[in-house]
Amino acid sequence: MIEDLHKYIPENSISLVEEILKKNPITIKIVNKRTSKHGDFRKTKNGFLQITINNSLNKYQFLLTLIHEIAHFVTHQQYKTVKPHGKEWKLNFQHLMLPFLQPTIFPEKLLPSLANYLKNPKASTGADVKLTFDLNQYNNISDKNFIFEIPEGSIFTFKNKNYKKGTKRRTRFECVEIASKKVYLFNQNAEITL
Repeated sequence: MIEDLHKYIPENSISLVEEILKKNPITIKIVNKRTSKHGDFRKTKNGFLQITINNSLNKYQFLLTLIHEIAHFVTHQQYKTVKPHGKEWKLNFQHLMLPFLQPTIFPEKLLPSLANYLKNPKASTGADVKLTFDLNQYNNISDKNFIFEIPEGSIFTFKNKNYKKGTKRRTRFECVEIASKKVYLFNQNAEITL
């Protein structure tokens, strides 16, 4: 399985990932992009445990997501039933990620954001605006922008609908869909097209 992962993760991380997967054998399935998540850990219909990860992630996002999901597997093996992103998962995730926090694996510009995120990792890397922005700098060039980058009042497109950006609530932007006049809340990291 690790041979399939080679093209998705940084080259210098391969031996560390192999070591982790030897200790924690699990099926990893690489799937087409899902907009709702980067990856997941679950029990299949026939009772097997598996990790799925989007094939559209850049190699740094892929590695972070892979270790995030392996931490779920390790936590499941240890405790069976705990909160999905509780303290047990956080400790396992931090422990598994620590050896990867080096400039031979992640670019030096990413390391401070990663280290800060790992102090108290969230259920989704998308919850950390700075880390998401920094990780997305390594995506292939596209015509996408982040909603937080555009000024209030700007018109943008998201999933083939046009919106006008409004004010920021605590962590999300209030935006009005032009056609229906309905108000929607957008995550700060929502990727939009101008």
